[in-house]
Amino acid sequence: MAQTWTPNSWRQKPIQQVPDYPDLAVLDSVEARLAKYPPLVFAGEARRLKSALANVAEGRGFLLQGGDCAESFAEHGADTIRDFFRAFLQMAVVLTFGAQQPVVKVGRIAGQFAKPRSSGVEKQGDVTLPSYRGDIINGIEFTEEARVPNPERQVMAYRQSAATLNLLRAFAMGGYANLENVHQWMLGFVKDSPQAERYRKLADRISETMDFMKAIGITAENHPSLRETDFFTSHEALLLGYEQALTRVDSTSGDWYATSGHMIWIGDRTRQPDHAHIEYCRGIKNPLGLKCGPSLTADGLLELIDILNPANEAGRLTLICRFGHDKVAEHLPRLIRAVEREGKKVVWSCDPMHGNTITLNNYKTRPFERILSEVESFFQIHRAEGSHPGGIHIEMTGNDVTECTGGARALSGDDLADRYHTHCDPRLNADQALELAFLLAERMKGGRDEKKMVVNG
Repeated sequence: MAQTWTPNSWRQKPIQQVPDYPDLAVLDSVEARLAKYPPLVFAGEARRLKSALANVAEGRGFLLQGGDCAESFAEHGADTIRDFFRAFLQMAVVLTFGAQQPVVKVGRIAGQFAKPRSSGVEKQGDVTLPSYRGDIINGIEFTEEARVPNPERQVMAYRQSAATLNLLRAFAMGGYANLENVHQWMLGFVKDSPQAERYRKLADRISETMDFMKAIGITAENHPSLRETDFFTSHEALLLGYEQALTRVDSTSGDWYATSGHMIWIGDRTRQPDHAHIEYCRGIKNPLGLKCGPSLTADGLLELIDILNPANEAGRLTLICRFGHDKVAEHLPRLIRAVEREGKKVVWSCDPMHGNTITLNNYKTRPFERILSEVESFFQIHRAEGSHPGGIHIEMTGNDVTECTGGARALSGDDLADRYHTHCDPRLNADQALELAFLLAERMKGGRDEKKMVVNG
């Protein structure tokens, strides 16, 4: 786009999903303070992620993106972060073996505090209050005081993100990510799973591979890549004042980067091409995600791609498709064909969560079989179209919650009340997340075997 971009040019555009702050002077003061704080992530890290995603776009990798629906101040703690990271690494090992490709690990963490809402108000009985928009904006308690947007929450979100990143970096580089440890954790899941036999074959193959590596002298002691891992952070760039405050010029390139997270994405409700969220994101050099729902037309997608990635740079843009298990076959093929026809370089990722939410026993939930169905359809359609199914984007936790039904342990609607802890949308628990990884790895391996049969004819 020809017009000049600045970190605050979004303020001249129409905007959706904006909290109604009662005192704009206080808001300005908080944003000015944040603008002086150190960056949370660094431009070189964002470039490294973009390079890894470029390989995914070219069919040489797979993106695993996942984490909390919405992070909370109340649940922040070392154990919660550790349990999430452990479950995430287990998924990555299984998917790496299934895809026989590098898995790019991107968490919905250290910044995923703001949530778009379908309605600006929430009603309970005769009381109507502003909707909860995430801990960075207001409180989840259904009181008039808690629901008033408070700018000081942005400072709390920054500090929690900094603490979370500090621990994640220590886990990723300090030995916790040792592949041997991760494999042992995974074996514990397989042993205890009701479908243990189904997963044991794949787990045994991974064990054999690791034993062979050890036999020829490849160990975590002499190969740092076995004990360390790259782990990146991401969140929805919804609260643009916060994002602007953490937007900095990279001293080595002169480019602008959002330093609130390595990757940020644009939600399905804020992707209007002439609105503020697209305007902000087009000017930063981070890898971007774009949520693609059923209302997105092929021409509309191509317009957004041209705005967000005019240089057609591989790794710059990930299309996160969220249709619903019963709508993916209707909408995904037309988008793939348009993108392929125009030669656009993108990562295709499947979000099987947001289109599959139902209400059961007065709880929002997501049936595991619908989540799996959308992922399977996503892979089948890409294979039929000759394009690369590049990743999955899921809401998950490392904790033993009961928020999504189904899975090997067959959680039912009656189980939801046991440990329903989410601040917003239902998440896969650790067992369900790893089960999804095993099932997906089976499909990936099957797809590779089919391809070999065709090649060997």
